[in-house]
Amino acid sequence: MTNIETAYQRWLKEADSSLLPELQAMGEAAKEDAFYRSLAFGTGGLRGVIGAGTNRMNVHTVAKASQGLADYVVKHFPQEKRRIAVSYDSRILSDEFARVAAGVFAANGIRAMIYPQLMPTPCLSFAVRALGCAAGVMVTASHNPAKYNGYKVYGADGCQITTEAAKEILAEIDKLDIFTGCKRMDFGAGMANSAITYIPDQVYTDFVEEVKKQSLLGDETVDKDVAIVYSPLNGTGLKPVLRTLQESGYTNVSVVKEQEQPDGHFPTCPYPNPEIREAMELGLQYAAKLQADLLLATDPDCDRCGIAVRDENGEYQLLTGNETGLLLLDYVCSRRLALHAMPENPVMVKTIVTTDMGEAIADHYGVETRNVLTGFKFIGETIGRLEAEGHPERYIFGFEESYGYLSGTYVRDKDAVDAAFLICEMFAWHRQRGVSLLQKLKQLYGEYGYCLNTLHSFAFEGAAGFEKMQAIMRSLRGGLKELGGRAVEKCLDYAPGLDGLPPSDVLKFYLSGGASVVARPSGTEPKLKIYISISAPDKETAERQEAVLSDALAQFMKQ
Repeated sequence: MTNIETAYQRWLKEADSSLLPELQAMGEAAKEDAFYRSLAFGTGGLRGVIGAGTNRMNVHTVAKASQGLADYVVKHFPQEKRRIAVSYDSRILSDEFARVAAGVFAANGIRAMIYPQLMPTPCLSFAVRALGCAAGVMVTASHNPAKYNGYKVYGADGCQITTEAAKEILAEIDKLDIFTGCKRMDFGAGMANSAITYIPDQVYTDFVEEVKKQSLLGDETVDKDVAIVYSPLNGTGLKPVLRTLQESGYTNVSVVKEQEQPDGHFPTCPYPNPEIREAMELGLQYAAKLQADLLLATDPDCDRCGIAVRDENGEYQLLTGNETGLLLLDYVCSRRLALHAMPENPVMVKTIVTTDMGEAIADHYGVETRNVLTGFKFIGETIGRLEAEGHPERYIFGFEESYGYLSGTYVRDKDAVDAAFLICEMFAWHRQRGVSLLQKLKQLYGEYGYCLNTLHSFAFEGAAGFEKMQAIMRSLRGGLKELGGRAVEKCLDYAPGLDGLPPSDVLKFYLSGGASVVARPSGTEPKLKIYISISAPDKETAERQEAVLSDALAQFMKQ
């Protein structure tokens, strides 16, 4: 009997009864995919398809991960520090997984503190620090399709765990038998004996107040009667985003009704990611119907924010994460200077795949740029280092091309509540001066040069797909000499660690003619992500050049 068949037969006997129908219906291919490995635990925690098996998100894989985290906390923290904050989003089984995790922590003598209702990722990051927790868990698969769920782990600093911590937690997880190695406590029993408690409402209120403090208007008044259409994409953003905007004076907000309430099936946006036009389509229809000034959308765990604005013809134009980030960076820098609120030696942080134009804007304002690996946790870690040096105020802004932004140090992850609030303020401030965001963006391109950045994702499902993705990375490392007629002038391999950054499976190619390509396997999805950056005299030229490079990449992937 193979290892896969052995594991399958054991799950038939010992798995939670809710999983039995799926197990009994499995064919050989389904068995292999469900049991060929254990769901990978990395710096992003767990993420995978919901279902039965070791390579799936279910009550057993969640309990095992929670037991490993509990063992790590017990080993590293004294009894009085053993608290773990828990939050969850609108996804299928998120609430149940959160309760399972809380029960495991409670059974291990760790106080579990859980939000009484679904809450965004930044609220979890905030709670970890506000409550003095040893760790935090956010049950979410962020912007993935409905069939996914996940389990993000945060350290005591409110930042997603470091590579070192992830390795140690994984070692604890690997020691455990998935059925007999986990201590469990019923959620209701844990609540009854106060081993599990709800996070006080004041923590949520304090979070909203911290977001509102990010305002850069000073004593200036602007017309806040901006016609806004907002979609939480059936996620967690509805209450915190609306509360923050309304308490700040932005009351002309219409919500996309079909996407208003939490719904893990995401019926109107199969891929609930504001980076994708399909997810924004219903919001765009609402904006056109209501003649809105601004469209906002946040992903299910409300850490990413996408926007659209009207052009001079009345048509709505979606902005990329890079474009929104550039606008916010310029706004933050210019307003801080105007308010005499720019700290000494200010720092802006961005990821290595985020547009280099950000560095040009930062240089213009005398702001230091720190480039970090992909993943907002590295931006959070940079804030932590500045704090350890006694100067957290040096951090003024951080962003990544994947629609993540943060203008304060109150959390250590990207925050779409903050982003939505700051975008509305920036929009109103520029409009007061007769300038649209598109006009402002054009002005920035005129000043710093046009830069086009695109992302191409190639999916590789299952065991065979995973090996093919690894083979492609090996082939790229083997010596890519040219791409789309452009010579490779330099290649940076981040695998051994580079420029003070930790090791990461990332390659960056600098091509002739002012272009670059970054390749990295996704840490959360079975995808190879390729980032293309083109510097050109104008948008049309850049788009033509990008098309040549993207075609060449597509051909390379087929080889």
